[in-house]
Amino acid sequence: MEISFKRQFVEKYSRLTDFGEYKDAVSKFLRRSIRVNTLKSSVDEVRSLLKGWTLTQIPWCSDGFYIENDRRDIGNAPGHMQGMFFVQSSVSMIPSVVLNPSKDDLVLDMAASPGGKTTHLASLMKNKGLIIANDIESSRVRTLVSNLERCGVMNSVVTMSDALSLKGSYDRILLDAPCSASGLVRGPTANSIRTLRIWNQKTVDRLAKLQKKLITHAYSLLKEKGTMVYSTCTLEPEEDEQVVDHLLGNSSARLLSIDLPLKSEDKKYFKIWPQYNDTEGFFVAKMIKP
Repeated sequence: MEISFKRQFVEKYSRLTDFGEYKDAVSKFLRRSIRVNTLKSSVDEVRSLLKGWTLTQIPWCSDGFYIENDRRDIGNAPGHMQGMFFVQSSVSMIPSVVLNPSKDDLVLDMAASPGGKTTHLASLMKNKGLIIANDIESSRVRTLVSNLERCGVMNSVVTMSDALSLKGSYDRILLDAPCSASGLVRGPTANSIRTLRIWNQKTVDRLAKLQKKLITHAYSLLKEKGTMVYSTCTLEPEEDEQVVDHLLGNSSARLLSIDLPLKSEDKKYFKIWPQYNDTEGFFVAKMIKP
């Protein structure tokens, strides 16, 4: 298998970034990474457990580590099925770190499956407070519940609902929105090839309409002085910056800067291209309701 790009994709991404650097980065396999689940274990315990693996600290997540070995079967390593650590890409740890919930917060995770970010939020909250973890499809909810149980999460309630119908009032909201997933292209994997094969502008535009509805509804559920994080694993401006701009232009929402030790286009919109930090592509924005 090898990666190939549609002409329209090349033309668009050449306008967005240095396509040569981008292509070189996404042609390589992604470094595997894990996050220690501090609800069940500690960094020292996991290091001891994974003696045959070389772990390198992820700079923006104190419990996150790159797996430097060439082996890619970390999911079969001791401790994984027991929930002592979670196999998770390094950039997908960013939204929970940026949201930074406290032990007293009521948190909404609007599109929670498969649960990597939900379990991370629970760890940051030390299983205190309450997380409403929602997803729309039964198969995704089953995966979410399985991961929450495996990781010992006790402070969450799982719901299965269209996110646009959710109600309530929350201290913090994470909207990791459904997206075209172009940021997940890394290496000649089946997922990368499929993502590039089905990529088209009509789908991007359709998803952007949904994302604008989702972010607007999420903001309506946020308490005054509450914090919201919007994130995607796509690099499409229509699904990233333009969605946040839509909210900022139609509400009182105020954008907050994000200060993390990794390269982004800017601090206003935390957009991470694969070639910047040898990661997947990702987008994160942090907002407050004044």
